[in-house]
Amino acid sequence: MTPSRSCGSPEFSTSEPDGGWSDGGYYVHNNMWNADEAGPETLRACAYDNWYVDSTQPSSTSVKTYPNVHKDINNLNGKPFNDYSVIRSTFAGRGPGVGIYDVAYDLWLNGVGDGDGVTELMVWTENVKQVPSGDKLTTYTAGGFTYDVWADEDGYVAFVSRSTQYSGSVDLKAMIAWSIGKGLIPSNPTVNQIGYGVEFCSTGGGKARFTLSDFSVTMS
Repeated sequence: MTPSRSCGSPEFSTSEPDGGWSDGGYYVHNNMWNADEAGPETLRACAYDNWYVDSTQPSSTSVKTYPNVHKDINNLNGKPFNDYSVIRSTFAGRGPGVGIYDVAYDLWLNGVGDGDGVTELMVWTENVKQVPSGDKLTTYTAGGFTYDVWADEDGYVAFVSRSTQYSGSVDLKAMIAWSIGKGLIPSNPTVNQIGYGVEFCSTGGGKARFTLSDFSVTMS
């Protein structure tokens, strides 16, 4: 169950496509990156680990927005994976249960965004009618959960939990190491950004809410 916590008096609010707020070493980002196709979206935050977003997206299957909280490593320049003995995160997030979306971690390795050699590794903790890019290759089991692992040829890897996880913790270092061992990620990549939020494709045309009530990243 998601911890009982609500954001009743937001410290920050934005409806801007690229609106965001720095708090506690993290950045809360409205991130309407596909603004040409996206409908309106408003993010309200009480803290980096306590915020919600109201989104209204049309009935189509493309990803429109990824409101999220993320940690930038070394000003996005990253640090080598082998420098870390621990990369772990806690989360609590819940989607609206309608439309098409996934609630997911988004990790950027060897850079951020489009670029040669950049890898995007996702961990989906909730999935409603959404399908990852690429092909389903195998499964991965950890912490009592089984994930279907998808990948494409453009540096995208997705661990899709077979059962919904509204809260918990994930050993991201183990997932990266396993992916390296399978040849899905180059050895010793830089770890540049770790985020968690919701990819909205559709809300069925009506307003829908995503609520986040816990997030942390531990790296050492």
